Amino acid sequence: MKVLIVDDNAAVRTTLKMVLAGEFDDVAAVGDPKLLPALLSAGNIDAVLLDMNFDNHKLDGSDGIFWLERIKECEDAPAVVLITAFGDVPLAVEAMKRGAEDFVTKPWDNDELIAKLRRAINKNRLHREEGRSLNKARELEEKVSRQEQMTLEEMKRSHIMSVIERCGGNLTAAAEQLGVKRQTLYNVLKKV
Repeated sequence: MKVLIVDDNAAVRTTLKMVLAGEFDDVAAVGDPKLLPALLSAGNIDAVLLDMNFDNHKLDGSDGIFWLERIKECEDAPAVVLITAFGDVPLAVEAMKRGAEDFVTKPWDNDELIAKLRRAINKNRLHREEGRSLNKARELEEKVSRQEQMTLEEMKRSHIMSVIERCGGNLTAAAEQLGVKRQTLYNVLKKV
């Protein structure tokens, strides 16, 4: 499991890295949330531990909410656990509504933080798996719907092309699987 810490306080980043290093496979830390798009593009981050405030003049959590929303826009977005010294219940509720899996206040309890990150990662993985399953079901439903509207010639062409694809483009193997001679397959392909 890979965790990314995003906090503008170097001492907090160092402490969090030390706390999490023995619990997760890989722990990275950055101070600038503007690096998030590049860091998340590889798709290998399981969780982001995100500070809520990056501007010392504005401690309302709006920075964290902004970056939370950018993270959640990513395809296969990682779990997000927000962390702040200025947390309050309404802010936590708002963060959860916008997709955060959990919320931690500074100073934190190490065991509680680790447990929250693990739960967030597991919850997020389950949610992504459910999403993939739903997408597969939709795709299958659309395919069946398209097939029901096909003419006999279109079904024949579709079947032949799927067999050829399964055979890696090998027409000899495809002809064998279709139970026809290779020349017959060539002749059929010319017509369809």
